[in-house]
Amino acid sequence: MPGLYFVSDVHLGLQEPLAERQKLDRLEVLFSTIRSQGGELYLVGDILDYWMEYRLVIPKGFTRFICMLSELARSGIRVTYLAGNHDFYLGRYFDDELGVRTLYGLQEVRHDGKLFLVAHGDGLGEGDHGYKFFARFVRNRFNLGLLTGFHPDLATALMKKFSTLSRHHKPIDTKAEPKRLIEYATALAREQVFDYFVCGHNHAARMETVSESGSTYVNLGTWIEGQYPYGVYENGQFQIRKV
Repeated sequence: MPGLYFVSDVHLGLQEPLAERQKLDRLEVLFSTIRSQGGELYLVGDILDYWMEYRLVIPKGFTRFICMLSELARSGIRVTYLAGNHDFYLGRYFDDELGVRTLYGLQEVRHDGKLFLVAHGDGLGEGDHGYKFFARFVRNRFNLGLLTGFHPDLATALMKKFSTLSRHHKPIDTKAEPKRLIEYATALAREQVFDYFVCGHNHAARMETVSESGSTYVNLGTWIEGQYPYGVYENGQFQIRKV
C-alpha cells in the first residue's frame, strides 16, 4: 500500500532568503519522492509562517511553494492541509485553485487498517487559555472581514505581527519535549483506541508509546533548524525521516 506522509512547521516566510530556498529545495525533493512512490500527504499546520486569504489577491512570497503544491495535487496525490496557529485563515483558495483539501482541528484518518489522529497541536488539552482566545479572535468571521477590508500590504503586515505574537506566546523549549501534547495524547488513549497521534506545533520531534495497547505519540518536529524532518507510515511502520 502507498505511504502516508506528514510534514509540519516548515514556517515558510520566516527566515532569511538562503534558509527559505533550502526549505523549498527540500520540499521539492519530498514532493518528488511522494509522486514517484505514490501515497497521500498531510501538511500538519504552520507550513506557512503567516497566511491571510483575500477575495482577489494572493499574498506575495509563496509563489514557488504554491506552484509545487499545485503540481503535486495535479499529479494525483491527495493533499490535506490542516491549519496551524500561523495559518490564521486558509479560506477556499487551496481547495478551489490548488485541489488541496483544508481542514481545522483534530482529524481521524484511517489507512491500512490503522487509525491516525492528526492535528497541528495548538489549543489542545488543558490550559493555554490565552492562545485559545487569540485563535478565536483571529478566526472570527467579523474580524476576518475587517482584516481583509484593509489594503493587502497593511493586512499582511498585521498577519506577520500576529505570527510573531503567536510564536512569542508559546512556552516552547526546543531542547526538551513539552509535556502538554504528550499528556493530551495519553489522556486521549484512555478514552479511545488509536494507533498514532500525529502532531507538530512544539517543534520537538519525538515518538513515544502512550498506552498499554500501543498507541503512539508522534511529533513531527520543525524545519526552522535545518533538519527537514517528515513522518511516513509504510509497510506497517511509522518513521520520522529527514529529507
